[in-house]
Amino acid sequence: MIGILVAIAISWLLLYFFEKQHILALGLLPVTKRIRQFLTGFLITGLLCIMAQYLEAFLRSGIWVLNENISGATIARSFWWDVRSVLTEELIFRGALLYILIRRIGTAKSILISAIAFGIYHWFSFGILGNIVAMILIFIGTGLMGYAWAWAFAKTRSIMLPFGFHLGWNFFYNTVFSKGPLGELLLVLQRAEELTDTTSLLNFLTGMILVPILVLLYVKYFVKAEAQAVPVGEDG
Repeated sequence: MIGILVAIAISWLLLYFFEKQHILALGLLPVTKRIRQFLTGFLITGLLCIMAQYLEAFLRSGIWVLNENISGATIARSFWWDVRSVLTEELIFRGALLYILIRRIGTAKSILISAIAFGIYHWFSFGILGNIVAMILIFIGTGLMGYAWAWAFAKTRSIMLPFGFHLGWNFFYNTVFSKGPLGELLLVLQRAEELTDTTSLLNFLTGMILVPILVLLYVKYFVKAEAQAVPVGEDG
């Protein structure tokens, strides 16, 4: 919680120092509209995560089963952990810095910088620094997703849609499908075979390439650019 408060305070200071704005510049109002954007993003990536995880289960001839030892309190704690980690990352990569960059150097360059930074950040958060193949693959996958989420910020002029996208994926990935650092949670994959080179490639292409591309297509064709938003490819 302290980390989030620090990130909010730094964001506020940056916005005031560079743009004479406060934290509401990150698009927190109107509340009803922003909640709707958040929920839309959450549901989209949540459904995409379900698709990706059931494809993996199919490729590995496994089944997802309910963890009999799970409790509501454990799910709540895990969800809160997801919220804290996601909000912190959003404030860093799709918050004040992206807002300032868009105002100073234009939308297209700012989105690209945000995506590159997000991809590089995951080298460290995933602990793969030095593993060249893994670094390339993770950079492509997380960079594409970071690009989609930064574009969502630019079009809506709000952090709420990318926050929803990010939390939807992380909550289902970490808490529902037990793929995160917190261990076995709601669902557990059982009787699963090891992935072969071919099935591993298909699994990667689905989760790290197809999913970000689908989010990008949604942002491109279904997210309306709000007033003062600058189209990708133009400066503003």
